[in-house]
Amino acid sequence: MSFLLQPPIPERLNRCQLFGPGSRPELFEKMATSKADVINLDLEDSVAPTSKAEARKNISEAITKIDWGTKTLSVRINGLDTEYWVDDILSLLDNKNERLDCIMIPKAGNSSDVYAVDAFVTALEKKNKRKKEINFEVIIETAAGLENINEIAVSSERLISMSFGVADYAASMGMQTTNIGGTQSGYYTLSEKGDKQLMDPWHQPMVSMIATCRANGLLPVDGPFGDISDKEGYIAQAKRSATLGMAGKWAIHPSQIELANEIFTPSKEALENAHGIIKAMEDAEKEGAGAAVFNGKLIDIASIKQAKVLIDQHDKIFGK
Repeated sequence: MSFLLQPPIPERLNRCQLFGPGSRPELFEKMATSKADVINLDLEDSVAPTSKAEARKNISEAITKIDWGTKTLSVRINGLDTEYWVDDILSLLDNKNERLDCIMIPKAGNSSDVYAVDAFVTALEKKNKRKKEINFEVIIETAAGLENINEIAVSSERLISMSFGVADYAASMGMQTTNIGGTQSGYYTLSEKGDKQLMDPWHQPMVSMIATCRANGLLPVDGPFGDISDKEGYIAQAKRSATLGMAGKWAIHPSQIELANEIFTPSKEALENAHGIIKAMEDAEKEGAGAAVFNGKLIDIASIKQAKVLIDQHDKIFGK
């Protein structure tokens, strides 16, 4: 192990982040009573330019009037390349209401983007004598964001998570696809028999983001899956993400909440296996051995670390 230790990620449940447009206030109560861990009210892509002001008003009122329980409450503001983001933040923080937890910054391209929002937020917190410090989430969804991801990760002490946004990333990269997430028909290899084998075009940027997050104590979160009718496609994407180390995934429709929660909650079988690994290694250590065989597989100290990740996830979810 390097002398440079890997910091722990924030202690918040993040299996599912449910998004809803700020222009659809009739959805807010349902979002509040859903089983999503994180609620993201949106002022950006899902809100038309003519509805931005109304959406700000809707969200500001909802933050105060709706009971969000213990959920993390976040609002995605508009990008810093627009004329909307300043008014977005004013509507959220130029007051003394302390319920909002996070501001999500879209299309973060470098550390200066986060710095600009941080300076503005800090001034408003001081002006209104706010006691609760607002946290930040960012979305990595451009070529610049991926290129500068390490400097973004250390840009602010407020930053607690990164999400990967496939759609804008695809546009920024000039990718030949209009699908939001999942495998793509044009991205494949051929087997020896000539069968088409679909591959994951998001693998490399996702692994890069996960590594950056884990190295800097941030939550890595998989972004949207656009085809809400494709349950199996969502499950496949989410399972790939969970296997790689994502902490959770977005839901852009209520039907995706249960899927995300199930996939990012360690199964009973996985939990039993993890406890079995630890027990087998404890028995081995008592006999002076540094490795053991469990269920026909060789395990060692690294296996314990893997097992503890699953156990910690389970305990965080169920409050143990």
